[in-house]
Amino acid sequence: MDRFAEIKNNLIEIAKKDKEIKAVITIGSSSRKTLAADEYSDMDVIIVTENTDKWLYGNYPDMLGDAVISFVEPTLGGGKERRILYDGSLDVDMLIFTPEQFEIMTRNGTASQVMNRGYAVLYDCGGYSELLKKFISCEIIPPDMTEPEFLNMTNDFFFHTVWTAKKIMRGELWTAKMCVDAYLKNYLLKTIEIYSAAKYNTDVWHDGRFLDGWAEKEITGKLKKCFAHYDKNDLVNALFSTTELFAGLAEKTAKIKGYTYPKRAENHAKKLLNEYFK
Repeated sequence: MDRFAEIKNNLIEIAKKDKEIKAVITIGSSSRKTLAADEYSDMDVIIVTENTDKWLYGNYPDMLGDAVISFVEPTLGGGKERRILYDGSLDVDMLIFTPEQFEIMTRNGTASQVMNRGYAVLYDCGGYSELLKKFISCEIIPPDMTEPEFLNMTNDFFFHTVWTAKKIMRGELWTAKMCVDAYLKNYLLKTIEIYSAAKYNTDVWHDGRFLDGWAEKEITGKLKKCFAHYDKNDLVNALFSTTELFAGLAEKTAKIKGYTYPKRAENHAKKLLNEYFK
C-alpha cells in the first residue's frame, strides 16, 4: 500500500492544470528497489516549475493535504526544498527547481547524487524523461579522497582532539560535546566510509545511512563507547574512544591506499590527552 498515493494523485492533478509546472519526479526510497520504502519512509519529490515561490513560500503544498509542520532549507545545486509533515505522519520533501536549474544539475552530474539509486517520473511536459535517461547513471561512486586530502583530514582530527580536551578541562562542556559528537564524528564517518569502500568495495550510502548494515561489526560495536552524555567524565571517555577508533581505521585506510599516515600527529595527540586526563 502506497501511503502517499493521495498526495501523489493530488500533485499530478495540480501539475496537469498548472502550465508553469514542467515535471514531477519522485526519488529516494519510494522509487528504489534496494532498501525500498517502509512505513517510516518519507516521500522525496522534485518539482520543476517556472514559479518556485508558489511551492517554497506559497500555499500550493496545502492543496496536497493537511500540512501541519512546514519549513524551507537549502538543498543540492544551490536550490531550496520545502519539508512538510502532513497529517497522519506523512512527511514530504519537495525539492523545487526552475527548468534552467534542473537541466544544469542533470547535465553536470549534480542530480545524479540523489537520483542514481532510482527515480520515477510522475509528470513530464518538458521532455525531461529523455534528458534523465541520457545523463542519470545508476552507477554508485564510492567515497574517496586524495592523499593530500587524507593527510589534511587526519591532522585536522588530531588537532581537534587536543582542542576538545582543553575545552573539557576548562569546563566548556557544550563546546566540547559538539566537537566530540559532531565535528570529530563527521571525520570518523568519512574514515569508516572510505575504509569500508577501499577494503570491501562496500556500498556505504551517505550520511551514515544504514551504517549498522554495511560497516564491520567490530566498528559498530566500538561506536557504542564513542558518544557522550553531557558529563565531563563521559566526554573524556568518548573522546578517547573516538580517537582510538579513528586512528586505527585511518591507519588501515592509509595502508590499503598506499598513503602516508601521520603517526607523529597521532602519537602527540594521544600523549597530550593522557597528560591532561591521567
